[in-house]
Amino acid sequence: MNETSNIVPLRQPDEIDDPLTNVLRAGARQLLAQAVEAEVETFLATVKDLKLADGRARVVRHGYSPARTIQTGVGPVEVARAKIRDRGASSDGERIRFSSAILPLWARRTRSLDALLPVLYLRGISTGDFQEALTALLGKDAPNLSPAVISRLTAVWQGEYERWQRRDLSARRYVYVWADGVFLQARMEDHSECMLVLIGATPEGKKELIGFQVGVRESAQSWRELLIDVKRRGLQIAPEIAVGDGALGFWKALDEVFPGTRHQRCWVHKTVNVLDKVPLSVQATMKKDLREVYWAPNRASAEAAIDVFAEKYRAKYGRAVECLKDRDALLAFYDFPAEHWDHLRTSNPIESVFATVRHRTVRTKGSLSPTTAKLMVFKLVIAALKTWRRLKGTNQCRRSIAGVRFNDGIEVIQVPANHAA
Repeated sequence: MNETSNIVPLRQPDEIDDPLTNVLRAGARQLLAQAVEAEVETFLATVKDLKLADGRARVVRHGYSPARTIQTGVGPVEVARAKIRDRGASSDGERIRFSSAILPLWARRTRSLDALLPVLYLRGISTGDFQEALTALLGKDAPNLSPAVISRLTAVWQGEYERWQRRDLSARRYVYVWADGVFLQARMEDHSECMLVLIGATPEGKKELIGFQVGVRESAQSWRELLIDVKRRGLQIAPEIAVGDGALGFWKALDEVFPGTRHQRCWVHKTVNVLDKVPLSVQATMKKDLREVYWAPNRASAEAAIDVFAEKYRAKYGRAVECLKDRDALLAFYDFPAEHWDHLRTSNPIESVFATVRHRTVRTKGSLSPTTAKLMVFKLVIAALKTWRRLKGTNQCRRSIAGVRFNDGIEVIQVPANHAA
């Protein structure tokens, strides 16, 4: 018996009523359904010429699978996957199958959502708290993000990392490399350890993660193990120049493994080291004077700026002046294309990638082991790969590896001897 009810359900205190989000989810559901339909139609068009003996189409639609909920960035979206039937298959081996690239058979989350999980983990949210942290985004139940699912994801990430670590590098070449040690103190048991990171620039100007592992930042042995592993997997041609902090144990290891690679000190780290040796009242003026060095238009001007700096500060702040004694490594970038100076002055490619997790000093509950923290960093970097910008003046990268010489950022034109007069 049907009766009209005047009972109006009330919103619960822990529920979020957001009309805009509801509109977005409805739109996402409609767009997803349309995209899947278009994908099916495209597939059927490619096999429309296949006929049965009686002239009927061999491959036809076969209804829909039961609707399932996909967790997305705008919350749960329900969608049904279209099915097709091969009416002419005599065995499973000959059966024509349709596999959706948009909506894979077992997909329960979007890839962007999977990329979000390690970020939350590194921010100090334990697996048991994911349900509460993501309620506003995914809805109250968030059925596909239980601790058990997160644990299974971690196992999947471990497999992805191991395959990535074994990849062949024999076909790779890197013009420039950047090295740094990234501390994840919130999630590392031993604060002396960090992530040793190596990023390279290809001849096409594309930045790639070459390798990383847990180690001690100032330890030459830790860096030696990383570089030897990279070389063992096929990276035989030494990069033209490497950029990093002078305090790294990287430089000793680099000279042993890739002795032909030039050194470039990171000016961001150098500036911090210099200012750390003077009073706060002097730092603003001194920082401006240091900027005159690495922003100089040519090496001669930079050398002159260092001389002025030394004359101005040596009497009172000799320790700060001593930090600039490694001039060759500080000014090596002048021997490379001017378009690349912004990239070579600092180890910023690494700094920017790890900006969300670097220098975190507040320890959180449930600290991760180095292995788990390494997996989280790996997933963060892989997710960020698509956003990395190419180097400026990408055409100059091939000139550098072809042996073209640059003086103050400008290509040196070799004049034949018979035209010298």
